[in-house]
Amino acid sequence: MNELPGFSHPTEAQILARVTTDIRSRASAVRMMIFDVDGILTDGSLWYGEHGEAVKPFNALDGHGLRLLREQGIRVAWVSGRKSAITARRAAELGISPALQGIHDKITTVEDLARDAGLGLDAVGYMGDDIIDLPVLQRVGFAVSVPNAPFYVGQTAHWVTGLSGGRGAVRECCDLILAAQGRLGACFTASLSTLGGAIQ
Repeated sequence: MNELPGFSHPTEAQILARVTTDIRSRASAVRMMIFDVDGILTDGSLWYGEHGEAVKPFNALDGHGLRLLREQGIRVAWVSGRKSAITARRAAELGISPALQGIHDKITTVEDLARDAGLGLDAVGYMGDDIIDLPVLQRVGFAVSVPNAPFYVGQTAHWVTGLSGGRGAVRECCDLILAAQGRLGACFTASLSTLGGAIQ
């Protein structure tokens, strides 16, 4: 197996061999990664019970990927157009802050988050799947979408994951960012106690 020079784990080279040099460069510059929720962290399904509450299926591998990003020093935020107690609960479980909901002007919110972190938008990544996400995808340094998004959203993104929203796409994105920054190898070599135990 041919490994790319400068990376500490063979898996990093395997991941990066699947993307262009431009994508690798954009992912390596990310210092804050912001995610939409519905259609990205979930498959977009909304399940309603007899009392009207919405239930959303989240993916445990995605959750662990977000945790790995944070443990490697990359800021993580959620910006969702919908309001949901389930989303707030999942964010709390993963320690995601801020996890903003009911946001319709996403570009202003993302600009504010970047400014508060002392970052330019070139150091910010965003993952979204619908029209409301387009202004952000057009401005950030690393714009990511999913294959189940409308085609015009995918055309706007710099990179489209192979996996669908809610089915490992977020983990795929997290792994790419960590690999591009030479940090994924540290996740393999760290002990389970350092990583915090079981995946979430």
